[in-house]
Amino acid sequence: MGPESTGKSTLASDLAVHYDEPWVPEFAREYLEMLDRNYSYSDLLKIAKGQMALEDEKFQQARKLLFCDTDLRVIHVWSQHKFGKVHDWVTQEIGRRAYDLILLTDIDLPWEPDPQREHPEPEMRQFFMDWYEHLAIESKFPWEKINGDPKTRLNRAIELIESL
Repeated sequence: MGPESTGKSTLASDLAVHYDEPWVPEFAREYLEMLDRNYSYSDLLKIAKGQMALEDEKFQQARKLLFCDTDLRVIHVWSQHKFGKVHDWVTQEIGRRAYDLILLTDIDLPWEPDPQREHPEPEMRQFFMDWYEHLAIESKFPWEKINGDPKTRLNRAIELIESL
């Protein structure tokens, strides 16, 4: 979990390769690439449901571990910030899902431009980082902020996973 352009996909993919386990990519990326218009509030519910369906599908393939690029907390933040509201389904589903560990990816990596990313400003990156940290604490799941270059992040994440 973490703000835009903080290495979530890289870390999830690298962990999946390291452990030879599946990872759940960000469903929103594929969904938004197929739209021929700007996304709307109703699209976020479709994205949320698609993300959870993909997570459930990949869970069935996992032997021991499953690595998720994102979770519904990211959609919650995205929806609340962009539209000032969150679908009840998203909120309810957040309460139903359990995770063994949240890795909160820090904003210490340089911003990488991408047409789907919306907030490159340092103050906005910090704003979202603070929000995600609050959600990690609020989740009651074990969590840790992951920072440094990709190799350092991967090594720290492996240490944390091994400790569990």
